[in-house]
Amino acid sequence: EVQLVESGGGLVQAGGSLRLSCAASGFSFDDYAIGWFRQAPGMMRVGVSRISNHDGNKKYLDSVKGRFTISSDTAKNTVYLQMNSLKPEDTAVYYCAAVRAGWSPGLNHLEYDYWGQGTQVTVSS
Repeated sequence: EVQLVESGGGLVQAGGSLRLSCAASGFSFDDYAIGWFRQAPGMMRVGVSRISNHDGNKKYLDSVKGRFTISSDTAKNTVYLQMNSLKPEDTAVYYCAAVRAGWSPGLNHLEYDYWGQGTQVTVSS
């Protein structure tokens, strides 16, 4: 059974940092791309970042470039999202998602097959 479990969310002041973790199980981690998405109340789900485990290719939403860093620890089957210089507009529920891919998918949530339950990130001004 494929499982994705997010952790690391919380409340932080603007300018602060958080590191989200996505622990994966039930599939061959190296064959999958893992993405981070976020959804604020009343808003659509937006792709934030993605890493392709087969080649390490990374992709970021323009508004988080230079602030967020995605990384993958294949020994732990875990993907991280380091978020620095957080802004109130980063407030959302953050989800990780996975798709089996020998290519590098984009940041469209429709491309991903498996989803975690989400973790809340709140940035106060």
